[in-house]
Amino acid sequence: MVGKILQPEIKSLIDARNFGALREVFREWPPADVAEVILDMPEDEQVIIFRVLPHALAADVFEYLDLDAQQKLLRAMAHEQVVGILNEMSPDDRTALLEELPSAAARQLIRLLTPEERHVAQSLLGYPEGSVGRLMTPDFIAVDEDWTVQQVLDYVREHGQDSETLNVIYVVDERGKLIDDIRIREFLLKPLAHRVRELMEKTFVSLNVHDSQQDALNVFRKYDRTALPVVDSSGILVGIVTIDDMLDVAEAEATEDIQKFGGMEALEEPYMRIPLWRMVRKRAGWLVILFLGEMLTATAMANYQEELAKALVLALFLPLIISSGGNSGSQASTLMIRAMALGEVTLRDWWRVMSREVRAGLALGAILGTIGVLRVGTWAIMGEQYFHRQPYGPHWPLVALTVGIALVGVVLWGTL
Repeated sequence: MVGKILQPEIKSLIDARNFGALREVFREWPPADVAEVILDMPEDEQVIIFRVLPHALAADVFEYLDLDAQQKLLRAMAHEQVVGILNEMSPDDRTALLEELPSAAARQLIRLLTPEERHVAQSLLGYPEGSVGRLMTPDFIAVDEDWTVQQVLDYVREHGQDSETLNVIYVVDERGKLIDDIRIREFLLKPLAHRVRELMEKTFVSLNVHDSQQDALNVFRKYDRTALPVVDSSGILVGIVTIDDMLDVAEAEATEDIQKFGGMEALEEPYMRIPLWRMVRKRAGWLVILFLGEMLTATAMANYQEELAKALVLALFLPLIISSGGNSGSQASTLMIRAMALGEVTLRDWWRVMSREVRAGLALGAILGTIGVLRVGTWAIMGEQYFHRQPYGPHWPLVALTVGIALVGVVLWGTL
């Protein structure tokens, strides 16, 4: 929205080659708004905007772009711009970019980093894909338990600008082992002469570098934290994970769940980036299974042609009955997939889930079956009284009973 409104003004500054004014305009904007404006501009003008931005602001803006836009800009920008942005990016966002690139392209970009940043990038990429190690950043504030509050605040003033977040200060021993985390407000509210150890409660929660990102998301949900420390197998503090990274994980997880609701395998890439044939392959599996199931239904119905011929009126209700079973199955699968994603149920709960769904299926089937019986009965009585004809024949009570029982059975089966 911001980009559409201000695009004419930005374009006029670019056309006038007034880059100084353009730089001053963007200095006053949050990086997220600058990124929104850039995404609405042609690629050549995007490159011009990045050229006039200060390195630090350019890196911040670059982190708000989606991966497709980032990759296009990297190919279009000058070598010096790429070097500046890559070295200014936060380690976690840079890792997210590098792991999406082909290995050859990633290695080429890593070579552009300074020795220190290259070591950080290679360390983070060395952790398993999908692990907390790929999400964390090594930029945090760690202090000694013997320090005073005054020393901590002085240290924060000196080094805080390089930290991912200042909400939490981490306490480590001489080996770097995490022994506590303390919110910054505790330091601000205590006398300056207080020692760090006097503020410690040692009730911290931490993640392991090899934990899965989904497990980390559950920990964030449980403890309602904005940042969590990450330790190695020896308890050494190696990084932190912040809530903005967890929001990306939550979005990816929700997307995967929604795709599974639709009866397909989850896509590992954005819709517009995934190769067509791979998307077809992921969608075809469940479609084939469902089609084969419907073929079995057609085969079964073919064996009952004589019975259906004797009561053709029942064929009128077949689409209604079949769709009711499909709808109940979609509801049940949606509830189960989401419950499993949130950790509300596990495979160990299968018996409880089964018994619960049997009762739910019977209840839902009874509700729909009752409506079906009432529908047949109402139409039969009204047709006889007002139109002097019987739409379902003289045995309409049996038709109504058959429809009701069929709905109970199909809804129950679909739920299971």
